[in-house]
Formats: sequence, structure tokens, C-alpha cells
Amino acid sequence: MKILVLNAGSSSQKSCLYDLSGGLPEQPPEPLWEGSIDWSVHPDTAEIKVEANGKVVKNAIAASSKSEATTHLLNSLWQGETQVINHASEISAVGHRVVHGGAEYRDSIRVTPAVKEAIARLSTFAPVHNPVNLEGIETMETILGSDVPQVAVFDTAFHAQLPPEVYVYPGPYTWVEEGIRRYGFHGTSHRYCRDRAAHLLGRNPQDLQLITCHLGNGASLAAIRNGYSIDTTMGFTPLDGLMMGSRSGSLDPGILIYLMRNHGCTADQLDTLLNKQSGLLGISGVGGDLRQVIAAIEQGNQRAKLALEMYIHRLRSLIGSMLISLDHLDAIVFTAGIGENSPLIREAACQALHFLGVELDSVKNNSHPIDTDIATPHSSVRVLVIHTQEDWAIAQECWQIMHQSV
Repeated sequence: MKILVLNAGSSSQKSCLYDLSGGLPEQPPEPLWEGSIDWSVHPDTAEIKVEANGKVVKNAIAASSKSEATTHLLNSLWQGETQVINHASEISAVGHRVVHGGAEYRDSIRVTPAVKEAIARLSTFAPVHNPVNLEGIETMETILGSDVPQVAVFDTAFHAQLPPEVYVYPGPYTWVEEGIRRYGFHGTSHRYCRDRAAHLLGRNPQDLQLITCHLGNGASLAAIRNGYSIDTTMGFTPLDGLMMGSRSGSLDPGILIYLMRNHGCTADQLDTLLNKQSGLLGISGVGGDLRQVIAAIEQGNQRAKLALEMYIHRLRSLIGSMLISLDHLDAIVFTAGIGENSPLIREAACQALHFLGVELDSVKNNSHPIDTDIATPHSSVRVLVIHTQEDWAIAQECWQIMHQSV
């Protein structure tokens, strides 16, 4: 069974092909083929990169639509020097990352017309992501035909067990009745880290209590107890919670009222301010990438220094808020771009947890660890750095759905 994974975003897309003919392996396998498309440089130009057969092929094409670029990318599966299959008919199923599944989708599901309608309807809650995810599904139907099964893997699904005291906002109760509630995101990554942490620790996921820290350009935390997410920092949208690359994270909602009344800000202007001009970028003025901020600090930039200090403070504060949802803490997990690659952030976060008996091994922390425990042997809490593999997690979900239907 060959499973294609499509992880479509607003300005980029990642794809992988996995061969699972022998069943699900214990360790994440290398994909047969990997492809990516980047539209961020110019919306009419698709920067395409393909890796397969030990080769890396890059090119740029003029593409009038995402569908056209995706078709060009997938042709490299069965044509040219990156060919790994003979025909599209060898693809058994396609798994899709879908950001918002609302309250009704608590698990991954095979795509049907009703599921597509729901994804479109939930675009109200995720206007940047869900329409792109749906476009990816429909593009695959066009390229591969409607007989090839497709599976939607929802970012929100892992947080479906949040208790009401966590997911209901303290506004009018009519809010929750119309779907305004905490949903949580990055669920595929948090779930993968739960399972990978259990494997690394030789434990059952149901027996672990974890705080998983997905720290990338977008960032969120999850408190995981007995295998379930019981609290998380992102909320109704992915804007809530931690300070991020260009997103503000949580702030006083009165600020928005002030900006509307005194500066005449529209909803679209507020959207741009909070999602694209805030966070590390907004405070530092040099960029939303932590590496840019640190480089500016080394040049004496005080705004960059403030941005880093704010980022660390808010990370520590929200780790604390996750902690109170747990009975104890078995491990804290760092993942995604910053979580996997920044010893400074891991050390700063763990310094605030010394009172719990957290002891970081500085040598391990600074040695580019991946899927490794970087705590000392005497630490009361394990500290794991895990390379999140969302595409593999989507492939696993797809395999499970397909075998349930056999």
C-alpha cells in the first residue's frame, strides 16, 4: 500500500509518498519521495523541490493556480529522474492535513461529499487554512480520480477531549452554542509527540502525563494526561496563546476595542496586525525568525533583546498554566523549528522548572539532539527533544482508516 500525504498551506505545500506494503513499522520510515511547493516569493511562480532516488531536483514554473502546480509536482512521481512509481494507479490512498474540524470531527475520517461540505462550512473558523485544504482534496480527485480514497486528518481532533471548563469561553453562553469555543491546533504534532515520547521512554501513552511544546513560527502547548489533550494554548483560532513569529498570542481584548474606537481599525486591519505584524517580528522589528532576533541581540539591538525576553517569559508562564492541569509531570517535550533547534529556549524554559526537580544536561542540550532525552539521570522529569513528523502521522492515520474499511 502506497500512501500519498498532502499537507497544503496558504503559501506552501508539502507532499510525501510512503510505501506501507509491509504494514506500519515501529520506527518512522523514510518516504520514497518528497516534494514541496513554495508560492511565498511570488504568487504566480511555484518554486518546486523534489527529493527521491538520492536526487534533489529544483525548478520554478509559472502556475496560474495551486492545482496546476500540484499536478506538475505529482508528475515527478512517475516521470523523470525522481520517478518512484510507474503510474498514478499505484497510489492506494491520500491523507490530507485539515486545520479545522470543528466540534463534530473528533477523529480522522474518510472524505465524502458531506465531509467536504463540512470543511467548507468550517472555513468560517479557519478562513486562511480550510479553503486551501479543501482545494488540495479536490485537486487530488481531479488528478487521481474519485475512486482513490482520501482521508482528512484534522488538527483539532486531538483536542476533542478538552473538558467544558477548558473549552467554553467566559462570554455569553450563546457563544458556545454557535461554535465559539476553544478548539486547539497542532493536534497532529502533539499526538505524534505523545506516541514518540512513550516509545522513547518505554511507556504506555495512556500512563504518561506530558507537556508538549510545539515551538515553530506558530506555537502551542498541550497538557496531555492519560493519552488525551486536556488543555492547550491555542483557542478558537491559532492566534491565541504563546507569542509567536508574527502572531501576538494572547492579549487584552480591550486593546482591540481601543484600536477600533480611537484608530478606526477595521477587522481586516486587526487581522493583519495580530497575525502578520506582531510577535517576535512586531517587537524586534528585525524579523519573526528567532535566529534573526538572536543575531540582532548580538549586535546590541535592545528591541530584539526585549522580544526574546518576552518570548521566554510567556513560554514559561503558559507551561505553568499547563502544569496545573496535570497530577504530575513525567516529561516535557520540545518540538518543531525552535523546539528542536534552540538550546537557549529549552534551557530558559527548563530553568523555571527547577522546583520540580528538572535538571538539564547542558552537553546533551547543546549537541543538536533529536529524539533524545536531554535531562540528567537524576532529573525528576524527563526532557525530550522530538523531531515532529506530521506527514508520517497523517500517513499512519490514513493506513488505520483504510484497514478499518477492509
